[in-house]
Amino acid sequence: MKFKSLLLSTLIMASTAAMAEPSHRVFISNEKSDSVSVIDMKTNAVIKTINVGERPRGIGLSPDGDKLYIAVSEENAIAVVDLKTLQLEKKLDAGDDPETFDVAPNGYIYLSNEDDAQASVIDPKSGKVIETIPVGIEPEGVAVSPDGSLVLVTSESTNMVHVIDTAKHKVVKNILVAARPRGLAFNSDGSLAYSTSEVGNEVTVIDTKSLSIIKKASIDLKNSKPMDIKVSPDGKTLYVTTGRGNSVAVLDADTLEMKANVPVGKRVWGLGMSKDGSTLYTADGVSSTVSVVDTKTNKAIKTIEVGQFPWGVAVDD
Repeated sequence: MKFKSLLLSTLIMASTAAMAEPSHRVFISNEKSDSVSVIDMKTNAVIKTINVGERPRGIGLSPDGDKLYIAVSEENAIAVVDLKTLQLEKKLDAGDDPETFDVAPNGYIYLSNEDDAQASVIDPKSGKVIETIPVGIEPEGVAVSPDGSLVLVTSESTNMVHVIDTAKHKVVKNILVAARPRGLAFNSDGSLAYSTSEVGNEVTVIDTKSLSIIKKASIDLKNSKPMDIKVSPDGKTLYVTTGRGNSVAVLDADTLEMKANVPVGKRVWGLGMSKDGSTLYTADGVSSTVSVVDTKTNKAIKTIEVGQFPWGVAVDD
């Protein structure tokens, strides 16, 4: 028993050591500057700009916190940045026009190839695409469930959320939603998923056990075109960027009723959240800024100038 306890403790310590300490930085992909802005979360100031390639959009972190991945659409690649040095390390082949992606717990990158109507699976260790999965026309949003068993992909022109079983790498369900679906998110236990529809101006709630829609509602705001979405850590609140609505809509996750509306910069796209849910970071595309939002007061407390057309947000917290 003592040996088993010692072995378990050693494995836990090794696993913990393998995880990089959070750097408390926010990373913003700047679509028209071909760069990533690095923001210090303590000072809310840009501390570095990294040139990563043509038209960076989707952005995310590796599970161990060592790497930053960026989809550089015009180069058909995923750029890899070492988070210790903040240097561009390499680029991985990602198929035609990689748009957005999410990283599974096992490290695989699941991404949407907009021009090819498919999702691709990349093993970053080998640097190869290990699977391609046909989905609808103009795939956009991607989200991996917390346990890594499901991947959701939105297709803008087919108006669907496609459900992929990661064990088989096959679509197991197509769910029809409102026009031009974009963003996706799971709650913390993976029991529910949320999708936004830009043209349909709608948020949809999907039960991941039955793979069916259980609720949907429009956002009652002028010029609202829902884009990105995040779920609070307690699962009670949704935060939705409204695109041309120039704000973040704060919704009750159960009823989808609007609790608040937070004005930010123009044409707000990507959205990031601190681990504790206290702070949001919005990519204000046309304004070329990032807005910092306090979720306790539901007010923007800081505006940070970044590159041209900021698009995606990743938070290392």
